[in-house]
Amino acid sequence: MARQRCVFEPQLYDEAGLCDNCRSMKPAVLVTRRIYPEAVEYLKQRAEVDYVDSDDGLTADELLRRIRGKQAVVSQLTDKFPPAVIDKLEGVCVIANVAVGFDNIDPAAATRRKILVTNTPDVLTDTTADFAFALLMAAARRVVEGHQFVHSGQWNKWRIDLLVGQDVHHRTLGIFGMGRIGQAVARRGRGFHMRILYSDAVRAPEGVERELHAEFVSADRLLRESDYISVHVPLLPETRKMISADQFRLMKPTAIFVNTSRGAVVDEAALADALEKRVIAGAGIDVFENEPTVHPKLLKLENVVLAPHIASASVDTRKKMSMVAAENAIAALEGRRPPNLLNPEAWTGA
Repeated sequence: MARQRCVFEPQLYDEAGLCDNCRSMKPAVLVTRRIYPEAVEYLKQRAEVDYVDSDDGLTADELLRRIRGKQAVVSQLTDKFPPAVIDKLEGVCVIANVAVGFDNIDPAAATRRKILVTNTPDVLTDTTADFAFALLMAAARRVVEGHQFVHSGQWNKWRIDLLVGQDVHHRTLGIFGMGRIGQAVARRGRGFHMRILYSDAVRAPEGVERELHAEFVSADRLLRESDYISVHVPLLPETRKMISADQFRLMKPTAIFVNTSRGAVVDEAALADALEKRVIAGAGIDVFENEPTVHPKLLKLENVVLAPHIASASVDTRKKMSMVAAENAIAALEGRRPPNLLNPEAWTGA
C-alpha cells in the first residue's frame, strides 16, 4: 500500500498511514450537513463521525469549532473554504465535497496545506443532463405557464393559439462546455434531431465530435445561431459572468437560455432584463448568483422556469453522491489516493 503521512501525527507512520502512537485509534470525520444515511453508516464503520444532522449548515466559526480534532471533512457546496478558513484546518488531510463543482473550496490554499480536495463527478452526469433538457423543454413548451393556467381556473375553452410555444426537434442546440454533462445534453439533443454547436476553452476529441455530430464554433457564433443555449462550465475567474448583457443581445429573440452549472457564470440582472424586454424568448434556470436569493425581477416573469438547484436531485444520484464523498474521505484517511482527487499535487503518497 502506498505510504502516506499519518493522519494524526507526521512521524513514525506505518504502511497503513498510522504512527506507532495512534495505530489503534480511529480517525475522526466531520459531516457538515445532512447526507443520505447509507454514507453516514459507511463512515461510522471506519471512523469516528461528528454528524451535523441538519440542513441549516454551519457558519464559518461553527465550522472551525466543529472541525477541531478531525482529520477529514465531508462538505457541501454551502460550506465555504477560502484561504482564511483552510489556513486554520490543523490536522485535516481531506475535504470531500458532495458535488461535482468545487467553487466553495480554494484548491490552491488546500494544496499549500497538503490537504486533499475531492468531488463527486460522473455519478450525476446523466441526471443533471436530464434536468437541463427538462428545463429546456418546459421553457420552450410553456409547461409551467400551462400548469398555472389550469390551476387558476382560467381554462374554459380550447383555442388554436393557447399557450403556443416553440418546437425543440430539428432546431439548433448550443452548448457552452463540452465536458461530461455537456456531452450528455448533446446526446439528448441528438435524440430530438437537433443540430449541435459547442464552444469550450478546450476542443473536444475528434471521436466525441463525430459521435455527437457536434461542431466546434466561437462563442459569438454559438450565440447568434442557436435556438437553445445550455451552459455547462465550471465557475472559474474566467467564466464568472461570462453570459451578460452583450451575450444576450447576440442571441435570437426566439432563443431559450438554460443554466444548470453555477449561478455566477451568468449576470442575473442582465438575464432578468433580457427576459423582461424580450431580448430572448425564455429561460430555464436551476442555479443563482446568491442562492437561495433570486433576483426579484426573475420572480415576476412568466417566461422563465425557475428551480431550486435540483438538477442532480434524483434519489439514486444523491445517494451515490453521498457515498462517493464518503469513500473519497475514507480512502484519504487510509493512506490511499482518493479516486476523485482534484489537487493531485497535494498527494504525498507513492
